[in-house]
Amino acid sequence: MENKNILITGASGNIGTELLRGLKEIGCKHNIVAADYMPENDSSTQQLFDTMPYRRLDFAKPEGFDLALEGIDIVFLLRPPHLADIKKYFYPFVAAMKKHNISKVVFLSVQGAESQSFIPHHKLEKLILAYQMEYVFLRPSYFMQNLTTTLLYDIQKNKRIFMPSGKLRFNWVDARDIGLVGAHVLNDFEAYTNQALEITGSDFAGFGEVARLINQHLQTPITYVSPNLLRFYFAKRKQGIAPAMIFVMIMLHFLPRLGKNQPRLTDVVEKVTGKKSTTLEEFVKREAGKLSQV
Repeated sequence: MENKNILITGASGNIGTELLRGLKEIGCKHNIVAADYMPENDSSTQQLFDTMPYRRLDFAKPEGFDLALEGIDIVFLLRPPHLADIKKYFYPFVAAMKKHNISKVVFLSVQGAESQSFIPHHKLEKLILAYQMEYVFLRPSYFMQNLTTTLLYDIQKNKRIFMPSGKLRFNWVDARDIGLVGAHVLNDFEAYTNQALEITGSDFAGFGEVARLINQHLQTPITYVSPNLLRFYFAKRKQGIAPAMIFVMIMLHFLPRLGKNQPRLTDVVEKVTGKKSTTLEEFVKREAGKLSQV
């Protein structure tokens, strides 16, 4: 495939940063254009590529889509967690992609999206298919980085993991592995066209097990508390989290308790990158600096 111009949306986030890191690591042959809603505040990501153009892209402001998409051949599409209304925010964006003759997209979805019609990822996958685009759906399992982002407030301030997950066990995957898989896919898009790749790690663990692992390696007093939904909602509202984001957290951490099937493990990370996936223990050791600030 000849050199293409690739737009990376959500470039400053966890996955965007790791994707850019991965593209640099493999020596990507294409031209990378980063995009975010406040590019002027993201000097750290821009440092990964000295000459990387950075464009402003806000999915809530469709008037900026044309400038963001000009000259682009492939889009890496990342949905911001708080934007769940696919018709409002992403119908116009995908239509703008078609207007600019952009027919190739790599979408960061989620494991199980194909069978969960109520989640935004499923609806966005359907939208991409409806436009008959060439696609790759990346469907990762539960991010290890949730420990250092979404869950970090309670870990640091209250010395606990606070989620309504009961005894639910998650398959944990490192965003760094997701980024590296995405980098290989973007670098050789034709080899993966019209595929859905489930990206998982090798660990199944519940939050109680994770708390014990953190304590074991970092000598911290973390506990796991599984509140009922009402207690969880009001605790997060008191913390200042918007209702829409709380419902996303409930969707990810409570609703899977109602399912009967445990998500499967895959070897996609090793097949695509040639490297073993990061274990949860390796992640805890690597991120000890953040996790031990309790």
